[in-house]
Order: sequence, then C-alpha cells, then structure tokens
Amino acid sequence: MIVGIDVSQVIYGTGSSAYTRNLVKGLLADDPEVEYKLFGGSLRRHADLKSFYKSLEGNFKATAYPLSPAIANILWNQLHIINIENFLGDLDVFHSSDWTQPPTKAKKVTTIHDLSPLLFPQFTHPRIVNIHKKRLEWVKKEVDIVIVPSLSTKNDVTNYGIESKRVKIIPEAVESMFNPVKKEVIIPIKNKFGIKQNYLLFVGVNPRKNIERTVKAFVKVSSVVPLQLVIVGKPTNASIVNNPNIIFTGHISSAELIGLYSGAEALVYTSLYEGFGLPILEAFACLCPVVCSNISSLPEVAGDAAVLVDPLSVESIEAGIIKILQNHRKFIVRGKKRVKLYSWENNAKETLNIYKNLYNLS
Repeated sequence: MIVGIDVSQVIYGTGSSAYTRNLVKGLLADDPEVEYKLFGGSLRRHADLKSFYKSLEGNFKATAYPLSPAIANILWNQLHIINIENFLGDLDVFHSSDWTQPPTKAKKVTTIHDLSPLLFPQFTHPRIVNIHKKRLEWVKKEVDIVIVPSLSTKNDVTNYGIESKRVKIIPEAVESMFNPVKKEVIIPIKNKFGIKQNYLLFVGVNPRKNIERTVKAFVKVSSVVPLQLVIVGKPTNASIVNNPNIIFTGHISSAELIGLYSGAEALVYTSLYEGFGLPILEAFACLCPVVCSNISSLPEVAGDAAVLVDPLSVESIEAGIIKILQNHRKFIVRGKKRVKLYSWENNAKETLNIYKNLYNLS
C-alpha cells in the first residue's frame, strides 16, 4: 500500500503542525510494510521542510516543492486542477492537509480539526473563511473518510452536510515535551514576564477564547485572593492592559509555555468553541489543574479532571476559579490520570486502520 500525505503545514508552529508531525512519526513507526510519500509545499521554507524530513525514520520518500499556500489554494481549492499524483506518483490512499484539497485518483482521507472559520467568521479573516469554504466543498464531494478529534467536531461536520458514516473520531494527544519542570526552571521564566506572585494562566487572545468574561471573573477573585493573570498572546483590549495584575506574554517558546503551565495555580480555558482543546491536556501533563468551559469539545476532553463552568457567566467562571484553588491537589491527580488516556501512538494506529480499510475496498 502506498500512502501520500500532505505535510506542508508542519512548518508553521500551529496545532495542525503538531498533529501532522506526530501523526507521520507514529505512522512510520507502526507498519514498515506501508510506503509513505510525503508532499511539502513552501515558497521560502524548504529548509524547514527538509529538517522535518531528516527527523523521520521509516519507509518513506519526501519532496519539497516551491508551492506557496496561496498558490496551492488557487490550484486545488478554487480551480481544483493538477492531481497530487503529478507530484508524488501513483498512490493508493491520499491524506490531505487542513488547508487544500487537491484532486487525486486515490482513496481520499482528510482531517478537520474544527469548523471555527465557518462557525465564527466574525473572528477570522475573510480570506481564511473563503479558503476553508472552498476546501470543504471539495471535501463534501470527494473525500471518503473525514477524521475529526472529538464527537463535538463530528456533530459540527455532520451538521455542515458530510454524512456521519464518513466521519471517524480519532482523539489527538499532547506532545511528549509537555512535562512538569522544577522551580529552578520556572523562576527565570516568571522573572522574564514580571510574574511576582501566584498566577492563573490563560492561553490565546482570539475573541472566541472568551477573554473579557474571564478577566471580569479574575478581577473579582483577585480582590480577595492575591493573584495575577498571565495571558499567552498580545494584548487586544486597552482596559485589560491597564490592569497591573494582568500580564500579556506575547509570543513565547514551547519551553516557556511548559514553564508557565508548571508554575500556574490553574489554567483557565473558558473558550466558546474548540475542536479539541489541546491546552487542557498540555496543562494536565504539566500537573496544572484546569478550569474549562462546559460546552463544545472541552468537557469531552477534560472528563471529571477539570472544573467545568458556563463560559457565558462571569459568576460561573469566578466560582470555578475559587473551586480549583480550594481543590488544587485533587484536580492535579485527576488530570495526571486523564492525560494518559490520549496518545499519538493510538492516533497513528487508528489512522492506519482507516488507510488499510480503504485500500482493501479498492
């Protein structure tokens, strides 16, 4: 069996990048009899693609073409011309990225991590919304199996018009680098960002992350309990910036994020929508307890290992923060147990089974 995979997104440092990187490494380790052909398209970052290829071991061939995301979108989402076989040769199965849907004679698989550009277009650049709309129309028409990370996302996808029988749930996982670090690692990270006392962590600044309600809840709690709120990202609201107990980190490295998880009193993740909610598992892995929303995919991922709150209620978020502070150790233990249910090895095995089932049907 020959499987082609579009790995172009692996170079961008996103959640989709982490998914692609870990999936490919898991697949290559699982069944040496399968031949993989990896396609990477980039106009300026060939070196990054080649660096990824060098990190891999197994039965694969890899190519890097001077094809920018914008050109790929025009060729494959809009015009829908030039089969992927022109780049990779004959294939039995092709697994496309979450950015473009090239035509192919092979059996087709794709992964939809979430439908946020369609469900929350007001928070997404119109160009990105249009790209996803075009791509998803081809997914509807042509793709044999759509992989999603959660039941919540499966419901979104089926509501969008893709038949339930074509949609398979394969949960994602946390990267192996996410582990608790010691105080001597945490202290210089806290010093860098001016963190002077106990703090809550909030990851992301997109409006659907629900930052304003969370800040209001934090202000109430911090009037009673000495705390700071550390927000990973750049400030978007002047009134929030002017609060001396709120710190914006801007862009940070993975090592800094791990240090912030490890030192936090809790992660507060009150998003209005997530396809999976990976920061929950990252926090669990770093022994950081979690307060998260009781909607979308988040309760599905967190189980009973987090304090669940109504993200539309400032009072509920406030009560959740107080509860996590009062039951810190209990939720650390639950989170440590919960994160072990998710692994990239299982993700790769289940994905490979999909490839093999499609191959056997051909």
